Amino acid sequence: MIPVAIKGVITSDDDAEVYQWLGYTTVTPTDVSKALQDAGGQDVALQINSPGGDVFAGSEMATAIKSYSGNVTANIVGLAASAASIVALAANSVQMAPTAQLMIHRAATSADGNVDALNSASQSLDSIDQSLVDVYTAKTGMSESDVYDLMVKETWLNAKQAVDKGFADGIMFDKAPAVTNSTLALTSDVVERIKTLMAKTKENKTEPTPSQPKADDAKAIDPKLALLLGLERKDD
Repeated sequence: MIPVAIKGVITSDDDAEVYQWLGYTTVTPTDVSKALQDAGGQDVALQINSPGGDVFAGSEMATAIKSYSGNVTANIVGLAASAASIVALAANSVQMAPTAQLMIHRAATSADGNVDALNSASQSLDSIDQSLVDVYTAKTGMSESDVYDLMVKETWLNAKQAVDKGFADGIMFDKAPAVTNSTLALTSDVVERIKTLMAKTKENKTEPTPSQPKADDAKAIDPKLALLLGLERKDD
């Protein structure tokens, strides 16, 4: 996969230089669009560690990711907070490092002016919140009211919690157990034990000499393997 870094504060292209002048690491919509363009349709892995930032810049990034022709995996390696969470959820799959965090909350802004300006700012925040609720609901399948409650509480989710609630699809580095659809299937532990015994059997097996009769299939089974499989060896 082609790595694409989503690190630092999410800012608009116009505001990035201000944050950089103050010493902040930034990522902008142009950074993401160029990285995706350079990837040329190959599978991409977003490496996310961001406290969030400008929700509209995050929306532009998410749109670029959604529009990308290749498969996109979001690897939350540190933090995906606020606007960074909507960037992560735009990917086809969201994976989290075991120690990573995802945070969601209601939109915030500053405003000044007369009552009309303040009312307008309030209305815009409500509208943005609803957009965020729609994004989180679409990903998780949770009800709008439950998602909104999480946003009101400024909820932090570790990897397991994020997977349980549907914000993430998996935890990085976990070894997923094999899934079967049969009551007769062997468990993964038994399969591994059998493989070990089979390997030992092959190492210890010797070809019969002309004076030695070749054992039949039942007798050729290692006694430990036979016991594990519930088979009984019959002596002559």
